[in-house]
Amino acid sequence: MKTPQKKRQALGRGLNALLGDKPTPEVLAQATLIPISKIKPNKYQPRSNFDKDELQALADSIKRDGVLMPVLIRPQGDGYELIAGERRWRASQIAKLHEIPAVVREVDDLQALELAIVENEQRDDLSAVESARAYRRLMEEFNYTQQQVAESIGVSRVQVSNLIRLLQLPEAIQLMLEERKLNMGHARPLVGLAAADAIMLAKTCIEKGWSARQMEKEARKANTSKPTKSEVDADILALSEELKRNLGLSVSLTRKKDGSGEVKIAFAHKQELDRIIKSLRSYQ
Repeated sequence: MKTPQKKRQALGRGLNALLGDKPTPEVLAQATLIPISKIKPNKYQPRSNFDKDELQALADSIKRDGVLMPVLIRPQGDGYELIAGERRWRASQIAKLHEIPAVVREVDDLQALELAIVENEQRDDLSAVESARAYRRLMEEFNYTQQQVAESIGVSRVQVSNLIRLLQLPEAIQLMLEERKLNMGHARPLVGLAAADAIMLAKTCIEKGWSARQMEKEARKANTSKPTKSEVDADILALSEELKRNLGLSVSLTRKKDGSGEVKIAFAHKQELDRIIKSLRSYQ
C-alpha cells in the first residue's frame, strides 16, 4: 500500500506542501488571486469522474469559508493550466467566485502529470483503473519503466505492475472499476480470462456481493473448466508473467508437445507498438 511518507519522498518537501489539505504559512505567502476564467483544467488530470453532490457540498463550504487551500497552476499562453486542485476550481465556479487563490509554478509536462497523480492518490480520489491509465501514460508519453513510475509516485513496482494489468480487462469491467462497483481485489482474478467469462463473473460479483476471495475461487473454476490445446508448464507461465510485467500489455505464450510454440502480444495503438519494439530491441 501507498504511504504518505513514501509520497513525500517522491515529491520533495516543497511540492508536497502545495498538495496538502491544510495550507502552511509558506504556501499562503506564495498565493495570489487569479481570475477563474484564466485557468484551464489539467490536460493530464487522471481523474475522469467528479461527484456532483461532493462538488456542491464543497461549493457550499467555499461560500461560507472561502477557498482555504490555494490551487496549484502553471503559466500557459495568456492564462494558466491547473496542476492540482481541480475540485476546488470547479466548486468555486459553482459558488460563483470570480477569483481563486493560486500558487504559480513553472513545471514541465512530466511534472504536471506526476503531481496530478500524486494529488489524487493522496486523497484516494482515483479508482484502480484511473491510476493504471495514469501510470501507463507515464510509460507511453515519457518512456518511464515500471520501476521509474513506482519511484516517481512513491508506490511499489509490484503495485504498478498489478494495476497496469487491469488495463487488459474488457472495457465493460474497466468501467465497473471506474465507477467503484468493483475494486482491484475483485478485478485482478479476471485478468487472462475470456472476455465473456470475465464480464459474466464481474456482473455476478456485483449482484451477489462476492468477496475478493470468492471471486478468486470462481475465476479459477472458469479458467480450469476450459480445455487447452497446448501443454503449459510452470516455466512457460513464469515467462509469460514476466513479459506482461515488463511490457504492461496482454501476452499469450503457448508451447506444443513437439517444443514449438508462439508468443502473442496485444497492443491497442501505435504508442504501445512502439514500446514493444523498443523493449525487444533492448534485448539485442
